[in-house]
Amino acid sequence: MRGVHQRPRNRTLFLSDLHLATRACRAQALLDFLQHNDAHTIYLVGDVIDFWRVKRGAPWPSAHNEVVQTLLRKMRAGSRLVLIPGNHDEGLREFCGTSLDGIEVLRECVHTTADGRRLLVTHGDEFDGVVRYAKWLAFIGDRGHGLVRRLKAPVQWVRRHLGLEAWSLSSYLKLKAKTAVNFIGEFEDELIEEVRRRGVDGIVCGHIHHAANRSVSGIQYLNCGDWVESCTAITEDPYGRLQVVHWLDVMRDRQLAETTAARLQGAA
Repeated sequence: MRGVHQRPRNRTLFLSDLHLATRACRAQALLDFLQHNDAHTIYLVGDVIDFWRVKRGAPWPSAHNEVVQTLLRKMRAGSRLVLIPGNHDEGLREFCGTSLDGIEVLRECVHTTADGRRLLVTHGDEFDGVVRYAKWLAFIGDRGHGLVRRLKAPVQWVRRHLGLEAWSLSSYLKLKAKTAVNFIGEFEDELIEEVRRRGVDGIVCGHIHHAANRSVSGIQYLNCGDWVESCTAITEDPYGRLQVVHWLDVMRDRQLAETTAARLQGAA
């Protein structure tokens, strides 16, 4: 079994939608991922710092600063660090084509895997049409049902006193979730079509906070996911194999293994 302090050596890491400077950012999980993963090249595929929130005086916890410092330490230790700005950090797009203290800032790029495939790397907001719906997925997922139950009575009371017909909030949210799924499908289809137009083998993107790794007619579509809800990343191993890593699952399995080992040691 690989020890906790023995880091797997990846060829490439792809991370997007960190949303530093927001309370939603899972900075501790992100730090844990960075502490356990090195790579020759690290792509930050947009929405790294949420400048929309910064403009409104967003918090900057020490853990967020540690994320930045950890990435910079990796770069100083020899990793190539590439930043592809997204819509939430679009102000950095004016620096595309330059280097910021060693960080390559690019509007987009083509990454060649170890086995020779060419992947377009872009944040993906140019193919939007989904971003305003994506939040419903997380809402309906872990937190939505309880909130829907609590809101049902007040919503019906207000509508009744306004003389409006009865209305199902849960049905409305289910419709929105279905709409979100449809828009995600359209987003993916548009990106796959862009891959065909560019003549490359696949695409790595972010933007919609929905991790994916699928092949469509020989084209590989990869979405990094996010570090707000899912805590996911794309990794490439030395042989060019790409996968989505669900880091919360990795942390949970590690904790279980450590707890089990401690229990067995105590019983010995």
